Amino acid sequence: MPDSGNDVKVGVYICHCGVNISHTVDVEECRDFAQTCPNVAVSRDYKFMCSNTGQELIQSDIEELGLNRVVVAACSPLMHETTFRGACQGAGLNPYLFQMANIREQCAWVHDERSHATTKARALLNAAIHRVALHEPLEAMRAEINPATLVVGAGIAGIQAALELAESGNPVYLVEREPSIGGKMAMFDKTFPTLDCAACILTPKMVSISHRKNIKLMTYHEVVGVSGYIGNYKVRLRRKARYVDPDKCTGCGQCWSHCPAARIPTRRTIRLPDKVVGEKVSPPPGSVAPPPPVGAGVGGNGNGNGKA
Repeated sequence: MPDSGNDVKVGVYICHCGVNISHTVDVEECRDFAQTCPNVAVSRDYKFMCSNTGQELIQSDIEELGLNRVVVAACSPLMHETTFRGACQGAGLNPYLFQMANIREQCAWVHDERSHATTKARALLNAAIHRVALHEPLEAMRAEINPATLVVGAGIAGIQAALELAESGNPVYLVEREPSIGGKMAMFDKTFPTLDCAACILTPKMVSISHRKNIKLMTYHEVVGVSGYIGNYKVRLRRKARYVDPDKCTGCGQCWSHCPAARIPTRRTIRLPDKVVGEKVSPPPGSVAPPPPVGAGVGGNGNGNGKA
């Protein structure tokens, strides 16, 4: 459980980030505001909190003032959250008792009006102060993970991702819902903007998929469910009926061209509401023959005048 309100001592540190923040946000006003928030023991501002001097400022306050929570209002956590957690840990404070407020990307850089930006920065700072009081100390742990990777979709992007992941030596499962891989790029003649041959780019990668022993290709499958958590996901797949034995299939295509249930004409036709324009197509056994092509004359050239 988190410490009670009387035991929480929060240190608040606001970064100028040179002029990236201070040009738009009134840092001094935010510092004074933070001092009035509950559980705040000290509130300071500094030009570059991520510098060695800024980190030492945090560490000295933790040791001398007995801080057990730290809030830094600065840039994005993606950039320096790990930096400030390390500074807290170096002073003996659990790194997860730290909270960062982003008042640069989410405030200073998206506002022009100084008063409005300052008001928003105060709101973000206030939220971080109230949140950090509820933090609990955490400890990093090691857990077994499944190193295999599932790639959904075997278009050019999925194929490239599977090939690069396979370089790590870990298993890769490539799932495609269509009978063949290649996706939309397999339908193109050329690619933009260089007008390179699409097949010349795609075909070698498609062949590479079959040559990689740690890539398991599963065509004609669909993902129907995902459960678990990071490192240990469980994925349910639906395998569509193929009506052939995949172990005996050689890819000759005879089953497709001779299948009595084929719904695709063997020749190109144009169907109008009550007519069919094009060559006569022999219907599969047991099916109804389509109407004759428009204007097909007996012994003629197809224009209805009987002349060759």
